[in-house]
Order: sequence, then C-alpha cells, then structure tokens
Amino acid sequence: ELCLTHPIYLLNSINPYRLEGQKTIAFEIWEQLGRRIPDKVIVPVGNAGNISAIWKGFRELYTMGLVDRLPQMVGIQAEGAAPIANLIKRGFGDIEFVNRPETIATAIRIGSPVNWKKAVKAIKESGGIAETVSDDEILEAQRLLAQREGIFVEPSGAVPIAGLKKLMREALIDRDELIVCIATGHGLKDPDIILRLFPKPVEAEADIKALVEILSLRA
Repeated sequence: ELCLTHPIYLLNSINPYRLEGQKTIAFEIWEQLGRRIPDKVIVPVGNAGNISAIWKGFRELYTMGLVDRLPQMVGIQAEGAAPIANLIKRGFGDIEFVNRPETIATAIRIGSPVNWKKAVKAIKESGGIAETVSDDEILEAQRLLAQREGIFVEPSGAVPIAGLKKLMREALIDRDELIVCIATGHGLKDPDIILRLFPKPVEAEADIKALVEILSLRA
C-alpha cells in the first residue's frame, strides 16, 4: 500500500523481478559444478523467495534441454519461525503462520512468508525435504564454517549447514550425495550476534613482558 501511494520501490520477495534475479543462482550452480546437477540444494527459508527462484532456474535449464534431471530442493527454517517446514512435516493441510517469530537468524525471522505457496510447490515437485533447526544448531554451524572454511556468514547463512548436519543424522542425506548449501548472507550483515556470543579479543600493551605473560610463554 505504501508503494502504491508513494515513490518507493518494493523489492522484497513478492517482487517477481527479484525472483528472476535469484533464479540465476541455479545457473551458477550448474556452471560451477561443470554442468552437473547436485542431488540436493539446501536453502534457508524465510520469505521463501530463494528456494522458489532457484527451483524455477533449474526447471528452466531442464526445459531448455541443458540438463537431464533436477535436484531435490531442501528448505530449512528456524524452529521459532517455521510455518512452511511445519506444514510439510505435518503432511500438508492448512498453513499456520507464526504471529511472533523468534530466532537469532534475523533474515529468516518471518512468520508469514509471502512466497510460501511457491516454496511448498518447489519442495513437493522436486521430491524434497523441509526441516527445522534450533538456534543452538545454527550457532554451531556458523562457528563450524568459520573454523573449518574461514567463511563468515550471518546466522541465516549457517542454517543450511545446520540442516545438512541434522538430515545426515536422520539418515535423510547420504554421505556420497552431491549437496549444495546456499549460505546466503555475509556475517557483517548481522554482526551483533557474534559480538554477544564470542569473547572479546585480549588487549595488551606494546610490551614484550606483557605479551609473554598473556601468551603464557616460557623462556
């Protein structure tokens, strides 16, 4: 309504042009994998634009005859904001929106996703999976990415890794499958959580003795 009455451009996931841009993620995956299609693509789901758009991109590759199969789309939501995952895990029916979504993954803290129907269609058509992860699982995945790969993502960007670990524990993903995780956001997009959870760097005087003491060095 605001955009209809004021010169403001609506660029959230309800905008079809945004989805047309996001679908090119599928093209990049295909290209960077040497024109191969992964078995599964794991996507964090908030407003559900990414998972819908990426599925659209893969379907277009298939329609053009550039690929002979399609991946399964896996949607992961935070436990406190999971209307789509809960719907699919229930076996469908009526969606139950979340009035007060709660999660540290702020980019997917969405209780009424505008593209929920498209997301459900993408997961259903692809024979995919929907799952939820806890905030603790998200933080552990964020820490794991930083420690093992040197990749600093916001909590929402770590959601696919948390989902991958959970689905492997549940034997819903095999170790020999080719999996792509969409780590959506850079850590600087949401640095507050890092500042709250991790210890502050130790400050030291520019003095050899001080450094020796802090580092517990011995002569």
